[in-house]
Amino acid sequence: MAKAEKLYKEYFLEYASYVIKDRAIPDILDGFKPVQRRILHTMLKIDDGRFNKVAGIVGEVMKYHPHGDASIYEALVNITNCGLFIEGQGNYGNFLTGDGAAAARYIEARLKPFAKKVLYSPEITEFVDSYDGRNQEPVVFQAKIPVVAVQGTSGIAVGMATKILPHNLLEVLEAQKKALRGEDFTIYPDFPGGGLIDVSEYDDGRGKVTVRAKLNASDPKKLIIEELPFEVTSSAMIESIEKANRNGQLKIASINDYTADKANIEICWQRGTYSQDMVDILYATTDCQKKISVNPLVIQDRLPKVVGISEMIKFHAAHLIDVLTKELNIELDHLRDKLRARTMERIFIEERIYKKIENKTTQEDIDKAIKSGFKPFVETELGGIPLSEEDIERLLKIPIRRISLFDIEKNRKDIAEIEGSIEACNYKLEHIVDYAEEYLTELEEMVDKEEFKRKTTLSSIEILTAKDVAVRNMDLRYDPETGYLGTAVRTGDPLLKISTFDKVFVMKNNGEFRVVSTTDKVFIGRGGIYYINYAEKDVISKEIFTVIYKDKIRDKNVFMIKRFQIPSWTVDKTYSVVPNEKAAVKKISMHPSAKIFLKYKTNLGYKILEEEFRFADFDIQKTPNGKGRQLSTKELASLSVRPTKDTKTSDEAAPSLFDGLEDK
Repeated sequence: MAKAEKLYKEYFLEYASYVIKDRAIPDILDGFKPVQRRILHTMLKIDDGRFNKVAGIVGEVMKYHPHGDASIYEALVNITNCGLFIEGQGNYGNFLTGDGAAAARYIEARLKPFAKKVLYSPEITEFVDSYDGRNQEPVVFQAKIPVVAVQGTSGIAVGMATKILPHNLLEVLEAQKKALRGEDFTIYPDFPGGGLIDVSEYDDGRGKVTVRAKLNASDPKKLIIEELPFEVTSSAMIESIEKANRNGQLKIASINDYTADKANIEICWQRGTYSQDMVDILYATTDCQKKISVNPLVIQDRLPKVVGISEMIKFHAAHLIDVLTKELNIELDHLRDKLRARTMERIFIEERIYKKIENKTTQEDIDKAIKSGFKPFVETELGGIPLSEEDIERLLKIPIRRISLFDIEKNRKDIAEIEGSIEACNYKLEHIVDYAEEYLTELEEMVDKEEFKRKTTLSSIEILTAKDVAVRNMDLRYDPETGYLGTAVRTGDPLLKISTFDKVFVMKNNGEFRVVSTTDKVFIGRGGIYYINYAEKDVISKEIFTVIYKDKIRDKNVFMIKRFQIPSWTVDKTYSVVPNEKAAVKKISMHPSAKIFLKYKTNLGYKILEEEFRFADFDIQKTPNGKGRQLSTKELASLSVRPTKDTKTSDEAAPSLFDGLEDK
C-alpha cells in the first residue's frame, strides 16, 4: 500500500509539473504556452512571405505538438485575432459576437515581419528534440518585448491558475523605454472591444479591475450599448439583459443586436421607462458591469512565479539589453570572419599565392605553400592569427574564373563596407541603451498606430450591485392564522415593501426572532408579530428591546425583565429571548424610556399593592442572551408600560411599528 501511495504521489507530481510548465502557464521570456510557441516556430520555418492554408500549418505543427489538431487550430486562431504576429485571411470569427472561425481548410495565415523582428534569434535560442526526436524545437524564444503583457493570457494548471489582461502595445513599448532609462511608469490594461475600466484595485496586475460597457443613453426611449466589457460577447450580453427583464429588474419593449465590426445593441423601453433611469440598473443587474480578478503567474527560470506587470516590463528591458548584446557580438563575429575571408582572398589573388601551388602534388605541400605565401601578411593584415585548415580550404575553393576576373577595387570597397559595419556594431555596443531604445522605436514604426491606439477608457467606477438598484415593490404580508410570511401570502395587511434581495428581521409576540430571506412563502409560526424590519445590521443592532417575562423558578412564579440589543444573527435560525420553555413573554417594548406599572392581586396579604419602575433602572445587555434581572415575585393583577421622557435620559419615546403586547 505504501509503495502504491508513493507511486501515485510521484506520478501526480510529474503530471502537475507537466501541466504547469508545458501546457497551461506561459513563459515570461516569450509569453507563449508550448502550443503557441510551436505554431510560431513552424511558421518561421515555412515562411516565404505568402499565405499558407491553416490546415497545412496545423499539419506541420503536429510534428512538434503531441496533442490533437483542434488545440493547435484554436491557438492559431487566437494568436491571429490578437493581430500582433500573424496575419489572417478569411473568416477568423468575431470576438464581439462570439462567432467562431471558419474551418482550417478555408482560412489562411502568414507571419508578420513584426514577428521576426521580435522573436527570431536562432543563434541565441536553445533548441531541444521534439517529442518524437525527429525535429528540433525552441525551448523558449528570446523575445525582445513582454509579449504576455501585450497579448494577455489565462490558464488553469494543477493547484494554480494564471490570468493576465492584455495591454496596449504602444504603451508597453513606451514603458519599456522608460524602464531602460530607469524612469518610473504606470501601465494599465487595454481591451480590443473598448469599454470602460476602473484600475483603482489593479495592484500592478495582482488585484482586480471593474469593467463596464459604454452606453449611449442620449435617446430617452432607446439605449445603445456601443462597447462591450472584456470577454463579454453580444449574445451573452443580450442573454443577461433578458434574464434581468424576466426578473422584473428591467422594463424592455424590445432588444436588437446590430453588432458587426463594432458593438451595437439597441434596447427599447416600455412606456413610462426612460434610458437615464435604467443605466445604473443595467450596470448592476447585467453583464454591462463585471469584476475581473487577475493573477500574473508565469514561468520564470523553469518555475511558476507571480510577477507584476511593471516587473515584467523591467525584466524585459534588461532582457532586451542582453539579447541585443548577444546578437551584436554574433554579428561582429560574422563580420570579422567575412572581413578575414575578403582580406585572405585579396592577398591570395593579388600576391599571386595561387601560382605557388600549381606544381604541388600533395595536400601537405599545398598547405605549406599557402602558409608560406601568407606569412608576411599574418601580423599586418590578419591580426596575427595564422591560417587554419578551414581558411586554406576556403581559399582552395575559389574558382579559377573568379580569380581571373578578380576586381581589386570592388574587393576594397567590400572590405570598407564590412569595416564600417564592424565600427557601427562596436558603437551600438558602447551605447547599448540608446540602441535598445532605437530598436523599440523601430518596432513602433512597424505597426499601424491607428490599429493599436488605446481603445479602453480609464474611469473611476462606482461599483453597483443588483441590491443597490433593486426596487422595493413587493408587499410582504403575514397571516397569523396560518403562520406564513411572504410575498405570495394574500391575507393580512402589508407589513413592508421589499425587493428580491431583502432579508427581513422578525420578532414574534412570544419572543422568538429570526432573519428570513425574501421568499414567496415561509412558515414562521402562529401567534402574531411584534416587530419587523429590514435585516440591516446597522439598523437592527441599534434597536433596544425590553422584555418582561414570567419564569418558574423553584416552583415559584417570578417576573423578570431584560433590556438588550441584537448585534448579530444567522439567517433562517430561530432564537428566543426567554431562557426556557417554561418562561412566557408578558410584555415587549422598544421605547427607549418608559415606566412600568405593576398592580398586585389583593387578598394575598401584600402590604404594597402597586409598584413603579423605570426602564433606565435596568442595564442594557449587548446580546439577547442571559436571564436579565428580577422584577417581582408577587402575583400580578395587571402590568402596563407607558412611554415617557425619563429623568435619567434625554431620549424621547420612539414610536415603534407595533404598540406592543396587551396586558396578560
